[in-house]
Amino acid sequence: MNQKPVMFNKGFSISKVAIYAILLFWSATVVLPMVWATMSAFKSDQEIFFSPWGTPAKLLWENFSRAWVKAQLGQYMFNTFVVILPAIFLTLLMSAMVAYVLARYTFRGKSFIFYLFLSGMMFPMFLALVPLYFVTDYLGLRNTYVGLILVYVAFSLPFTIFFMVGFFKTLPKELSEAAIIDGANHYQTFFSVMLPLAKPGLISAAIFNFLGQWNQFILPTVLMTNEGLPEGQSRYLISQGLYFLQAKQGYESDLSGMFAAVVIVTIPALLIYILFQDRIEAGLTVGAVKG
Repeated sequence: MNQKPVMFNKGFSISKVAIYAILLFWSATVVLPMVWATMSAFKSDQEIFFSPWGTPAKLLWENFSRAWVKAQLGQYMFNTFVVILPAIFLTLLMSAMVAYVLARYTFRGKSFIFYLFLSGMMFPMFLALVPLYFVTDYLGLRNTYVGLILVYVAFSLPFTIFFMVGFFKTLPKELSEAAIIDGANHYQTFFSVMLPLAKPGLISAAIFNFLGQWNQFILPTVLMTNEGLPEGQSRYLISQGLYFLQAKQGYESDLSGMFAAVVIVTIPALLIYILFQDRIEAGLTVGAVKG
């Protein structure tokens, strides 16, 4: 005999209360460290040591300028954008073209090609590090932005193609058929009709790739070093730069500058998610509906 869940006066079941409690705990574990790091970024080193949980006595904005200039955080961030912006553009362009063909055309070997790309999602990145090092070194692409861009694109293609295939299947076929009847060729149909319709999915895929590439540490550590650069210049990306700042704490104490650097690094990813949150949800919702 089925029993109704125990209800409170305001209509909340025990299961809902448990879910809200778990979500509240998870939110606290995410938000509180960010709040603590932000507060520490405005403190002096003495306050961080002797009053780690207290509020700053004075907002020290010079911590951020010191992290940006003296710690070369601005250079690290510039290097990161030089890599990830072209990588995201190439990933979206190539993934959209491949996904459109796999979603809308029927040809021999279509399933094999799709699952071949899909298998790339299951390939461990660590197994490719040594071959990538020697291949990029042989081609003269190691310690170059072009080499790192190509590697980022290669590792981002499988997921993006998988995501965009499901999205293109939801778009109405009648529009592409009408464009072809009106005299448009396949390229015109894709770039003028179907690609603009896929904008929500492209934005969602771009954000996922941005967050993944922004936080990438293993690939730039292996493929991008400061070898051969004069003193004062750096090829490091933002993840490498933060690790370098943390390693320097063993020789010089600048915890306030390090916390300021952490806050600066989180701002772009946080802004991207806040500004495009609705686009992400719309893209995921449309792409999840099978057409």
